[in-house]
Amino acid sequence: MRYIFFILFYTTIIWGVPTLKPIDRIEVNGTVKDMVLRDNMLIIATDMGHIEIKDIESNKSIKDISIPNVKDFMGDEIPARVMSVDKIDDKYLLLSDSGKSGYSNLYIYDKNLTEILSAKDKKAIIKARFIDKEHILLGYLSNEVSLLDLKSKKERYRVQLSESKFSDFALNRDKSQAVFSCESGILNIIDVKTGKILKELKGLNVDNVYRVDFKNGIVTGAGQDRRGSIYDVKTGKGSYIAGDFLIYSTALSPSSKKVAFAMDEKNNISIYNTSSKSKIAILKGQKSTLNVIIFKDENRIFSASDDSTIMVWDLNKK
Repeated sequence: MRYIFFILFYTTIIWGVPTLKPIDRIEVNGTVKDMVLRDNMLIIATDMGHIEIKDIESNKSIKDISIPNVKDFMGDEIPARVMSVDKIDDKYLLLSDSGKSGYSNLYIYDKNLTEILSAKDKKAIIKARFIDKEHILLGYLSNEVSLLDLKSKKERYRVQLSESKFSDFALNRDKSQAVFSCESGILNIIDVKTGKILKELKGLNVDNVYRVDFKNGIVTGAGQDRRGSIYDVKTGKGSYIAGDFLIYSTALSPSSKKVAFAMDEKNNISIYNTSSKSKIAILKGQKSTLNVIIFKDENRIFSASDDSTIMVWDLNKK
């Protein structure tokens, strides 16, 4: 009798987790490579040489910014793949590949497009984010971090974090600190002003951490080792949630009370209570590998995969 009760109780728990479908879809021209949410606008980077800015309330296009084509190994002109994007006030940041060289191009759009870095500068940058109007944090393929001064076009510092290949970084809310991930599984918390490593977070991931997020003193990591890690930055301690497949993406809600992980080979997104690790919902509908997950608030979520469709979810609509 006790065994039967346990089975029924366990089944009720599993069945009690709602499976949600997207409430809306946003179509873009190209495969989404990066995406940020700023002032109720989604700024979307694609592999077709442009970024698209969408109003999230009306789902209407506000602006489309293109950058020059590049040449591939055969010398043919192709659209530049925009790898990273950001916005501050009326300025837009676009980081792209430069084609055959393996180096990066960095642009600022402020009424006009200005090239800040080109392949001639020989910088293999993977991710970039505004710190303020005049400074950009850069993550290099070589797992170096630097702070670029836009006025002088010089780096205020450049720090090697480790010998492992860079994967991702995320800023905290006031942009004073950032967490950097790499293929070793170790996460580094750095001081943005100086590049100094403040703390190492390690022990939960033993392989490449594809994506990270950082809110309210909590850091999450999406691991190749099928572990979704959750760290308390102050103590350096945490735990992980085991997935069924490589975990490609993660995100924290604004309060950090909820965490999202892409947990299985069907590209479903699982939402958990950060403290208890209990599953709140499963978001089902992604067609390809997750690139970005963004919480607008505690219930509204945007997600993008290796395709041209952005999914919109609402945890309240079950």
